Amino acid sequence: MPRPLRRPYFARDVHAVARDLIGATLLFKGAGGRIVEVEAYHHTDPAAHSYNGKTPRNAVMFGPPGFAYVYRSYGIHWCVNFVCEKEGSASAVLIRAVEPTDGIAAMRRRRRLNDDRLLCSGPGRLCEALGITGAHNGLSLDKPPFELIPRVDEVAIATGPRIGITKAIDLPWRYGLKGSRFLSRPFRAQDAI
Repeated sequence: MPRPLRRPYFARDVHAVARDLIGATLLFKGAGGRIVEVEAYHHTDPAAHSYNGKTPRNAVMFGPPGFAYVYRSYGIHWCVNFVCEKEGSASAVLIRAVEPTDGIAAMRRRRRLNDDRLLCSGPGRLCEALGITGAHNGLSLDKPPFELIPRVDEVAIATGPRIGITKAIDLPWRYGLKGSRFLSRPFRAQDAI
């Protein structure tokens, strides 16, 4: 089994990290699975939380890479991002979907759902299934409760526009495992592969 990812892994271009996370394994307190969908947010991107500068909410994004940035979306759902690049760059990868492989019974209980395809297909669903909340904002990604294991094989990656944003909607900064049934939303036929 490959060695878990360490914080220096995230000290790279946000798009390189985003692509390399597809097929990697994300576990949180032993529950999780294969990452099948992510979105990249660069600090120059008007859709990034860091675009207008540092605030108490997004301060983790301005710190060193390799930490979790957890925020509440629409006042309802928790979302987890992995801070990338270098300290002060304020770039991150949003984890959108995971194919469940570990701790499935616990995830089903948290989500009150038996359809494994929907357990972690979307950033809010994923955090609910894994039990990630705002209390985990700022935690190191290379220490418990997080465990990240790199993929061992090459995978086919689809790219396309990000979902649920109103700015920079044309940027193809959504990355996913081609053909996965665990995506939050299928890629369009014309999206690059």
